[in-house]
Amino acid sequence: MQPILSIRDLSKSYAGGRQALKSVSLTIGRGEIFALLGPNGAGKTTLIGITCGLVNPTSGQVIADGHDVVRDFRAARAVIGLVPQELTTDAFETVWATVTFSRGLFGCAPDPAYLERVLKSLSLWDRKDAKITTLSGGMKRRVLIAKALSHEPRILFLDEPSAGVDVELRRDMWAVVRALRDQGVTIILTTHYIEEAEEMADRIGIISRGELILVEDKATLIRKLGRRQMTLHMAQPLTAVPAALADFGLTLGPGGTSLVYGFDNEGGQERITALLRAVNDAGLPFRDLETSQSSLEEIFVSLVRSSQ
Repeated sequence: MQPILSIRDLSKSYAGGRQALKSVSLTIGRGEIFALLGPNGAGKTTLIGITCGLVNPTSGQVIADGHDVVRDFRAARAVIGLVPQELTTDAFETVWATVTFSRGLFGCAPDPAYLERVLKSLSLWDRKDAKITTLSGGMKRRVLIAKALSHEPRILFLDEPSAGVDVELRRDMWAVVRALRDQGVTIILTTHYIEEAEEMADRIGIISRGELILVEDKATLIRKLGRRQMTLHMAQPLTAVPAALADFGLTLGPGGTSLVYGFDNEGGQERITALLRAVNDAGLPFRDLETSQSSLEEIFVSLVRSSQ
């Protein structure tokens, strides 16, 4: 995949010695959805701020669609759209006036037809003449997206795009993000909603204490790091794990009605086959079998804890 954003050895230190970023390197492919996850204070907002030209880096380089964000600020910023976490809008302006003004700030020629398409894609067209102060929180967040798209950027940063948005509207927002990607926009989002990243992202990055501790394709990440669990629901309750099964590290479920086996994806199938054979040889009938896999949230929590 052709890169559109390259971040190389990026570091940021503030007065007093606090280091917000520590030699972060990352490449984002053109047309992908990349989710950046991390706890509060991990460095997500600082990384976005530097990339968007709002914060000066201490060292390192960011190239956005071929433009250095420091040396060639105007050209770099022109290809980037930013939707901040805070609902900062011109509350007493109309939706149409706000997005029109945003487009003009980037020196773009007026294009009412393009802005109409943007507002319609965000279900804002019928509210174009409404003052922003009259809109709901979810609608205001859509206006922020419309403002960020007003100058036709090729890279869009979404900082907590569905914060404070109800579940139904959050799913509508996901549909909007996918549609933008289908139009060729590269999406980088930060989120506290793990299911948001699991639902939308092509790749996942996890940042903790200013360091990028992992970047991986979402499916590969879950396959490589996700723990799986097999539960045997026994036909008769057990009082303890049978001695014949001691080598498998089983745990007894509540009431002794199940045996639980945890395993990694690598080589797990062979161990399951051996376990089922041992259960059969021990004469232990079971009435059902089910398997489950660690969610992205469980993987995220485990990685962050291990990095601290």
